[in-house]
Amino acid sequence: MTAASAFVGGPAFARWCGWVLIFAAALVGPLGWLGPLAFAVLLSLVGLLTLPALEVREADRPAVLAILVLVIWSAGSTLWSPYEPEALWSSNAVKLTCQAVLYWAAYCAVRRADPLDLRRVMTVLMWGMSGLSVVIIIEAVTGAILYQAVREAIGDPIRPDLAVRNVAQGVFVLAVLWGPAALAAVRLGWWQLAVLMAAAIAAGALGLAADAPLIALAAASAAGAAVYRWPILAPRILGAGAAVFFLATPLIIWVMRAQGAYGALQEQVSLSWSMRMDYWSYAVDWISDKPLRGWGLDASRMFGPGIKLHPHDAALQIWLELGVIGAAAATVLWVTIFHRLERRAADLGAAAGTAAAVSYLTFAAVSFGVWQEWWLALGALAVVSAAGAQRLALGTPAAKGSSRARRASTSDPISE
Repeated sequence: MTAASAFVGGPAFARWCGWVLIFAAALVGPLGWLGPLAFAVLLSLVGLLTLPALEVREADRPAVLAILVLVIWSAGSTLWSPYEPEALWSSNAVKLTCQAVLYWAAYCAVRRADPLDLRRVMTVLMWGMSGLSVVIIIEAVTGAILYQAVREAIGDPIRPDLAVRNVAQGVFVLAVLWGPAALAAVRLGWWQLAVLMAAAIAAGALGLAADAPLIALAAASAAGAAVYRWPILAPRILGAGAAVFFLATPLIIWVMRAQGAYGALQEQVSLSWSMRMDYWSYAVDWISDKPLRGWGLDASRMFGPGIKLHPHDAALQIWLELGVIGAAAATVLWVTIFHRLERRAADLGAAAGTAAAVSYLTFAAVSFGVWQEWWLALGALAVVSAAGAQRLALGTPAAKGSSRARRASTSDPISE
């Protein structure tokens, strides 16, 4: 064993990983309120500082292979994409390559971290999400008055409506991280904080005109409860649902349009949802022109005015830009995620990981662009938080060479 490998596998590096994660956890709450765009910088920094932790275990291989296919195919598709980035460093192909490496290193850091430090990480995350919850409730009641005051104080005033929109992003952050943070609250004896976080999501959804987080909270709670009740069957059903979403969404919309049900439904929904449905319909038309290889990375930016920036649906965007290969890779990734949440017995860690995954997937289906830097970083943060919650739930370290046994499961879970 070399000196470098001995250091990475030793207690000093485990403590280092723990303290880097504590630093990151301390910033999640403030950034979730003031600037979620900085999540990309934060997660990249965590990955860079813990890069020696990078490893691919046997159980990781399906997910890693899917990520590699997505990154390589995305980069290759720039050859025929109508979108041309202004510079190489601003290309999403370059960013995706860096993000894949650094975010995976951040995930591996959780597996390497000292268990006592990891407990501190989850404690800090719990209090950070609780603080964010209090702020969101105040902002929902007052129309984002705190955020406006901060912007006034730094000499950059903002219109009230824009302030509400910006603060509403924090509700999405809280909804994605609610599962792991709530589990930390329960395990650490502060279950009331889990209720506070759920209440903040509901208040933010109602007071900040962001209805998707309320839908995500309901879906995540139901899915988490199902995985706890049926620890083998429920993850398999969720994996099948994810596969249908990524593979069959264009076909489902096409069939609904052909039968007239799509137009009838669109007439019944609100303006914002009607606009989304317009984007989805346009996307299906363009997908049908190039279903095999897609139009190329970031091509959806060029399909205005029918589509504004992206179709507001992850499955349609991947089909539109990367074709069937991209859709297949995304399917493998998400099926693997849910497969890694299977257990032989009821497991709160698996339930928390499921809640985070379902919440993120719900938003991906109706809101954000797939390649948005902060959105991918939030996904990585959800995986890191779920992994920390899993180890907290088990109460055992996961690093190699540990003297404490790992609890048996049907597979090495991605939330561990």
